[in-house]
Amino acid sequence: MLDRYNRRINYLRVSVTDRCNLRCRYCMPCGDFVMLRHEDILRFHEIVEVVREGVAMGIDKVRITGGEPLVRRDIVKLTGMIASVRGVNDLAMTTNGVLLERFARPLREAGLMRLNVSLDTMDRARFSELTSGGNIDDVVRGIDAAVSAGLTPMKINCVVAGSSGLPGSSGASDALDVKEFADKRGLQVRFIRQMDLDGGEFSVVEGGEGGDCPRCNRLRLTASGKVKPCLFSDIAFDVRTLGARKALFEAVLHKPEHGTACSTDHFYNIGG
Repeated sequence: MLDRYNRRINYLRVSVTDRCNLRCRYCMPCGDFVMLRHEDILRFHEIVEVVREGVAMGIDKVRITGGEPLVRRDIVKLTGMIASVRGVNDLAMTTNGVLLERFARPLREAGLMRLNVSLDTMDRARFSELTSGGNIDDVVRGIDAAVSAGLTPMKINCVVAGSSGLPGSSGASDALDVKEFADKRGLQVRFIRQMDLDGGEFSVVEGGEGGDCPRCNRLRLTASGKVKPCLFSDIAFDVRTLGARKALFEAVLHKPEHGTACSTDHFYNIGG
């Protein structure tokens, strides 16, 4: 399906939860914040219905996100349900990797094809600081388990403060350490400049396609059932109110030419 700017929309990012087992500074807001009520989070059959309607309209690529998708109860079952939708040709997941050692092989067997793992530093103390207490060893074991299970090609998502992970940019030491780690395992690295939803600050992902508005091919389904045509926009359409097909159609129809800002959501409940 084409939007008003002749972009082919074939990619749906599905946030399955707003919960996470880490609290990364650039993702979770400071201070207290309100999580979704259990009844406000889409049930499995509702998520699959959105995917099925999306495929009928031209979606063939789906990515499962969060929060942290691996904290969603029965995530392997949900992954299998999405994988069984005929027409989903590319099924991926973005995870922080903390629980990946346990879930990698069952996810692969359920039909997951590949992974992106978030990793911003290789320094244990720095990782713990950035994630508010996370253990980098859990992530490394998870990555190795995923490679062993065949969840490849795998990409490492590395958030940097500067414009790239190259020498001379802010956070270059951390970024280059991550690149060295990835290179040794034959993994790809995407450097993502730290974004500000409310301030509308974003840029093209280095080593990826995100942030490139003229080429944007994606829609986002939030954990609460809102279809967002753009990460940096407050535009959203409720699948429970409109129905899956209508919400998707309206999101494509109203997809903006380029991102501006988003004041109604955070990264943890959109899926980034």
